[in-house]
Amino acid sequence: MLSIPEPVAPEPYNHTQYCQWPCKCPKTPPTCPPGVSLIMDGCDCCRACAKQVGEVCNEKANCDHHRGLYCDYSVDKPRYEKGVCASLSSVKDNWHKNCVTQTTSWSPCSKTCGRGVSLRITNNNKQCQMVKESRLCNIRPCKVDITKHIKPGKKCLNIYRDEKPHNFTISGCTSTNTYRPKYCGVCTDERCCIPYKSKTVEVDFQCPNGSGFTWQVMWINACFCNLSCKNPNDIFTDLEQYHERGEIGN
Repeated sequence: MLSIPEPVAPEPYNHTQYCQWPCKCPKTPPTCPPGVSLIMDGCDCCRACAKQVGEVCNEKANCDHHRGLYCDYSVDKPRYEKGVCASLSSVKDNWHKNCVTQTTSWSPCSKTCGRGVSLRITNNNKQCQMVKESRLCNIRPCKVDITKHIKPGKKCLNIYRDEKPHNFTISGCTSTNTYRPKYCGVCTDERCCIPYKSKTVEVDFQCPNGSGFTWQVMWINACFCNLSCKNPNDIFTDLEQYHERGEIGN
């Protein structure tokens, strides 16, 4: 009888966190070679020289979009951490006609409290190319003692929400709208509270120098508390990307 070898489980690996907050930028922006754009890095922190065709790109190091370049992550399967800058003009128009959309789930938030980053890989774009998307996430605030909000006789508060709407800030830039987000609460026993359902919303930011940008942000809808604390992210399907703002500012 032929012996069938057992499948070998893939070795685990940790995703590299290229973005760090708070931002640490040099006092003066770099001087780029002639023809190379000076752009905001992928973390929306500092101005940096854009990567050119054939150069390595990642979550932080952006390709020169002024030259129609994008970061092709297909050469770095299955990690999708590093890519190579390629030209959109080299992409054939008929690729998208036969494109099968593939999108991974969002990775767990990089921080258990305070602002972190969540990542996913998708080819849901005109070029049908695998690209890495990032969104800001904040499971719970670090500087708020949520246990003080737990009702008498209870051991958990699954949802904590700010009392008043406020603006988001990042790198000195402020969101154009105010928000009253929900956060996951805490328990006084061994249970932990994690997101149950969330949306991905787009938040517009305006900077003091007049420039602006848009960030995808994790918007928590519901959390639940249990003894399983391995994955501080959605345990069910993430809802479709949500662009409306009506209920968000309430």
